[in-house]
Amino acid sequence: MDVDTRHSRADSTLFAALHGAFTGHPWRDPGAAEADAYSLFVARSAALGWLADPAAPGGGGVWGMNDAGQDPHAGTPSIGRIWFQVALHAALAPGQPLPVQAFLACAGDVVARLGTFQLQGLHLLLPVECLPPTPTSRDALPPLLVDAGWFADNDPHRRTRVRVTVDGGQHPSIHTAAPGMLSWMQAVRQAVITWDSYSLTDAAVVLQPAVPNALWPGPLHYYATFYGMLVEWSLDALGWLAAFLASASAYHGVSSPVMLTISRTAEASGPVA
Repeated sequence: MDVDTRHSRADSTLFAALHGAFTGHPWRDPGAAEADAYSLFVARSAALGWLADPAAPGGGGVWGMNDAGQDPHAGTPSIGRIWFQVALHAALAPGQPLPVQAFLACAGDVVARLGTFQLQGLHLLLPVECLPPTPTSRDALPPLLVDAGWFADNDPHRRTRVRVTVDGGQHPSIHTAAPGMLSWMQAVRQAVITWDSYSLTDAAVVLQPAVPNALWPGPLHYYATFYGMLVEWSLDALGWLAAFLASASAYHGVSSPVMLTISRTAEASGPVA
C-alpha cells in the first residue's frame, strides 16, 4: 500500500514507518475495516486527546489524521513495515518539542493490537520547520529534560548502541549544523542517550521501502550520522531521541524537514516496548 499524500501538508507532516518482523494475532480478522492500522490509530489518538476534532471550537487536539497502513506480509513471522502519517494541527510554543513520543506511543499501541512486532529499524519524518525559533539553548529543551526523568534508574542491561542518520534531503544545512549539534547534545545532562560521535561520510542507514519524496525534500543526499548509547530500545525512548534531535537541529539552523533513520549497531532487535 502506498502512502497517501493527498491531504498532507509538506510543512507539517509527521510520519513514522516501523520496520521489522511481524506476526499477526491469530484471532484477528485482517479484513475488518474497523481494525486496520488507520482506524485503530484514529481511535487510540482520539482517546488520548491527541487527534484534532474538526467539529470542535479551535479544532482541539495536536494532529490531524492523514493515513496509515501495513505492507503485505508473507510467512510467520514476516519482515515488513507498518506506517502512520499525520499533519500537525496545533501551533507549537517556543521550547515545546515535536510530539514524537505521543505519536509513537499511539503507533506502538496500534501495533500491539495488530500482532507481535520485532522492531528492527525506524523511519521518522520530522517537520523541524514547525519548531518556533529559540533564542537560547536554555529555551530549547525544558519540556524534554523534564520528560527525560522517566528514564532515570533504568535497567542498565537494556542499554543499546544506536546509529541515527539525520537526512536533510536536498537541503545542505545538516552538514553545517552537525558539529555544533554533537557538542551541544553532549553538553546536555539527561538520562536517555550518551552521544559518542558523528560522521558526514559514513554510509547512510537504508531501510526499504523508502519514504516517498513527495512528503519531504528527498531523496537522500545531505546527511549526518550520529552514534550513541540509548537507555533502551523502545518506541518511548526513540520518540524522546527524535524530539531531542529535532530541537537540536532547529536550534542549529536547520529549518526544513529532516528524515531520521534509526537502527541498532550491535545487538539483535528486541520487541517493541
